[in-house]
Amino acid sequence: MSSADTPETDTPTHGFETRAVHAGAIPDTATGARITPIYQTTAYVFDDVDHAASLFNLQSYGYIYSRLTNPTVAALEQRIASLEGGRGAICCASGHAAQLLAFFAFMKPGDEFLASNRLYGGSITQFGQSFKKFGWQVHFVDQADPDNFRRALTPGCKAIFVESLANPGGVVTDLAAIAEIAHAAGIPLIVDNTMASPYLCRPIEFGADLVVHSTTKFLGGHGNSMGGAVVDSGRFDWSQNSKFATLTEPEPAYHGLRFHETFGDLAFTVHGHAVGLRDLGPAMAPMNAFLTLTGIETLALRMERSVSNAMAVAGWLESQDSVAWVSYAGLKSSPYYDLGKRYLPKGCGSVFTFGLKGGYAAGVRMVETVELFSHVANIGDTRSLIIHPASTTHRQLSLEQQIAAGAGPDVVRLSIGIETAADLIADLDQALRSI
Repeated sequence: MSSADTPETDTPTHGFETRAVHAGAIPDTATGARITPIYQTTAYVFDDVDHAASLFNLQSYGYIYSRLTNPTVAALEQRIASLEGGRGAICCASGHAAQLLAFFAFMKPGDEFLASNRLYGGSITQFGQSFKKFGWQVHFVDQADPDNFRRALTPGCKAIFVESLANPGGVVTDLAAIAEIAHAAGIPLIVDNTMASPYLCRPIEFGADLVVHSTTKFLGGHGNSMGGAVVDSGRFDWSQNSKFATLTEPEPAYHGLRFHETFGDLAFTVHGHAVGLRDLGPAMAPMNAFLTLTGIETLALRMERSVSNAMAVAGWLESQDSVAWVSYAGLKSSPYYDLGKRYLPKGCGSVFTFGLKGGYAAGVRMVETVELFSHVANIGDTRSLIIHPASTTHRQLSLEQQIAAGAGPDVVRLSIGIETAADLIADLDQALRSI
C-alpha cells in the first residue's frame, strides 16, 4: 500500500502546479527514467519467505499482486492525494468503482446513507438500484437546503454523499454546512469532486472526509483512459462510535487485525487496498494510471482555459432568444453564484446546462446539428462535448427524477474544452439557427 508514502517532491512549500507535475513521481531507481514507467506486470518477486509474509500480513508496505498495488498506480495515488490534501488514496477501474469502494469499507446489509438528488444519473441508478443488492438503502435529499440532510437522518445512516459541483451542471453544494451536519451525527461526508477537480475545489478543506473522482474526466483530461479514485482525508475518527465495525473490529482475514487501531489515519486507505481491491477486484490498469499521471501535469492549464471558455459560451447563450435559461454558477444570474465564489474561487468549472424553448425535440436536434462539438457521453475532455441527458445519460430515470437531477427534457449539457472560444460559439450559433 505504497500510496501512503510521501514523495520528497511533495512538501507544503510546493504550489499546486508543481505538485501536479512532481508529486508521487521520482526518477526510476533502476534505470534513472524521469517519467514514471508503466509497470505492466501482474506480480512481484519477494526477497525471501519472511519478506513475503510481512507483506501479506500488512506488516510492511510493498507490492504483492497488481490487483492490490502497482508502482504506476501508486504514483498516481500519491499525486491525487497530494492535490486533494488527503492522507492517502485508492485508485481503481472507474468512478463507479470508486464509489463502491468508498461505501464498501464500512457498510453492511441493512445500512443506510443519504445522497443529494442532484447527482450524475448513473450514480442515482447505482445507489438506488444496484446498491440494493448489497442490502444498502439510499435516501435521496434535496440539497438546496442543507438542513434537509439533518431532517432525513436515521439511526442507520452511515454517510452523506454529495457532488461538490453537481452533474449535469450549475449546482454548487454548500459543503461546509453539510459537513457540519454529518459530523454532528458521527458519520463521514463523501464528496464527488469530479466536476470541479482539485484545482477548482478542495472539499477536504471544507470538511469532507472522503473524496471520490472519476479520473476519466478532468484529471486524465484527454478522453483516453478510464479510472477512479477515493481520497482519504485521514481526519475521520472511525472509532468514535460503533457504526464502523469493519474498520475498528478484528478482521478475520488478517488474523484479527484492527485497521483503525493498527493504521490510524491510514486505516481507510489500507483497508481499501487490502480488502476492497482484493475482494471486489476493480484494479486500475497501469497504462491508464500512466495516461492519467500525464494528464494531471497540465490540469491547471487546462482548467484555466476551459473555465475561461465556459464563461464566454455561457454568457453568449444567455443572450440568445431560443435559449430559455442557462445554469452556470459563474453567471451572476445563477442562484449559486455566491456559493460558487466561496467554494470555487478560480471558476465554476466548464460543464453546464441550458434549456431550449423547443423542449425535447429541440435538444435532440441540437446535438445532431453541431459540428465542432462532439456528441459523446463524457465530460472533462480537451475537446468540447455536448449531450442531451434526457435521451442518454439520464434516460433510465423517471421524468420526475430527470427534472430533480437538472436533466429535464429541454436540457442540453455542454463540457467546454480548450479550443478557441469564438469557434465554439460559432458552432452553437449555427446549430441554434438550424433549430
